[in-house]
Amino acid sequence: LPDLFAGRRQLVIQHVMFDPSWDGACKSCTAAVDELSAGLMAHLGSRQTTYVLVSRAPLAKIEAYRAERGWQLPWYSSFGSDFNYDFHVTLDSSLAPVEFNYRGQEELVQAGLSWLLEGSSEQPGISCFLRDGDAVYHTYSTFARGTEQLGGSYGVLDMTALGRQEEWEEPKGRVDTPHGAEPSFSVGD
Repeated sequence: LPDLFAGRRQLVIQHVMFDPSWDGACKSCTAAVDELSAGLMAHLGSRQTTYVLVSRAPLAKIEAYRAERGWQLPWYSSFGSDFNYDFHVTLDSSLAPVEFNYRGQEELVQAGLSWLLEGSSEQPGISCFLRDGDAVYHTYSTFARGTEQLGGSYGVLDMTALGRQEEWEEPKGRVDTPHGAEPSFSVGD
């Protein structure tokens, strides 16, 4: 983990959903990474902050997908480690106690999210760290809709009269063809 800081004091990790069995990252995570600009990375770097991506897929799959997308961001594999389980972005009750978005198993059931307890799943997240000498501190994590702050599209759309143009928004009927709640931003979704 200390090496990921690239000599800076702060580190931001975007946990990109990419299961080892998949051929590519999830559409929502892909849309979010598409919106990360070289300018943003330069601005963060000027403030002693490094931004990286981490996924559970093997490095060969990550590198192939990264090249296909034309991304220049550093992207690391946590394949074969407990990293994603430790940060509650890979959920599998047979391997580690399930906690998601700071909710334990009982709270997830009460919130109608019991599907998170079934089998294995990848979830989005952002984690922040501070390096003080040789010590590394985990200072912040956010999950689910908390990760939307990364992409600019939702912030801009939220200011418009038609909003995100997704099926769940009220009032209904604002747009002829509303999109699903998956923020892939693909044409025709």
